[in-house]
Amino acid sequence: MDRLDAMQLFVRVAELGSFAGAAQQLGVARSVVTRQIAGLEAHLGVKLMARSTRRLTLTSAGTAYLEKCRVILNLVEAAEIGVAEERQTPRGNIRISLPLSFGLKRLAPLLLDFSQRYPEVALDMDYSDRRVNLIEEGIDLSIRVTRRLDAGDVARRIGTSRMRVLASPDYLSRHGQPAHPAELAHHVCLGYTNAGAATTWQFVVDGQLENFPIRSRINANNGDVLTEAAAQGLGIACQPDFIAGSFIAAGRVVEILVDYPGPELGIYAMLPSNRHIPHRVRVLMDFLAARLAP
Repeated sequence: MDRLDAMQLFVRVAELGSFAGAAQQLGVARSVVTRQIAGLEAHLGVKLMARSTRRLTLTSAGTAYLEKCRVILNLVEAAEIGVAEERQTPRGNIRISLPLSFGLKRLAPLLLDFSQRYPEVALDMDYSDRRVNLIEEGIDLSIRVTRRLDAGDVARRIGTSRMRVLASPDYLSRHGQPAHPAELAHHVCLGYTNAGAATTWQFVVDGQLENFPIRSRINANNGDVLTEAAAQGLGIACQPDFIAGSFIAAGRVVEILVDYPGPELGIYAMLPSNRHIPHRVRVLMDFLAARLAP
C-alpha cells in the first residue's frame, strides 16, 4: 500500500471510529484494515489510535495526523480533478439522499432527465425524510428542505419553498374560516411530526415571525398524508407549496390565512464536510439549481 492509500484508509477508519465499519465500506476483511493501520503506525513510529472493546479514539498524534491527511488528500484530489474536468464528461456513481415528498414530486423527474443527459453517471437514490450522516453512510449529496442549517453544515442553496395553510371547502363551511393565526387554537389541525410533536405553527405577523399554538387530531410524518386528510375535511394542514400545489389546483383544498405568510424554506444541497466535491456532483448541483430556480 502506498503512502496516499494508507492516508485514505486511516482517514476512513478515523471518521467511522471503527475498523469493521471501514472494512465494510471498502469491501475487505477487517484484518486487512487492522494490519494496514498497524503498518502505518510502525512506519510513523507513533500510536495513532487507542483501541477499546467498543470504539477507537485518536491519540493526540493521531488527531494532528488526521488533519494533515485531510489537507493533503483534498489537495491531491483537487489537483487531479482540476486538470481533467474541463474536458471531462461527468462519470461515476453518485449516492444521493432525497426527502420523500419533495423528492418524488419535484426531484425524481429532474434526476431522470439528468440521467438521460449524462448516461455515464450512475445515480443511487434513497428517498427518506430521516436525517442522514453523509460521511458515515457514504452519501455524496443530500437534498434537504429546511428553515435553517446547523452549525458546520456544508451546503448550497438551490431553491426555496413556502408553507401554505390549507382546508377543504367542506371543512370551512362546517367550522368557519379563521381570520387570524391565533384562531387556529379553536380549530382541528393536522400536525407534521417528523421533527417532533407539532404544537405550534409559525406565521409572519406585522413583519415578525411568531408561534401560534394548535390542536392536532391527526399527526403524521408525511405531508402528503396530512394534505389528503385536509382534502377529506378532517382538519387544517400547513404544508409546503410543492405538496399543496396539486391539491389547490384540483380544488380539493383552498389556501387560507394568506395575509399571514408562513416561513420560507430553503432547499439545500448538503455535502460531506471531509472531501473535495467531485465534478459529477457539482454538475448535478448546477443542473438541479437551474431547474429549481424561481
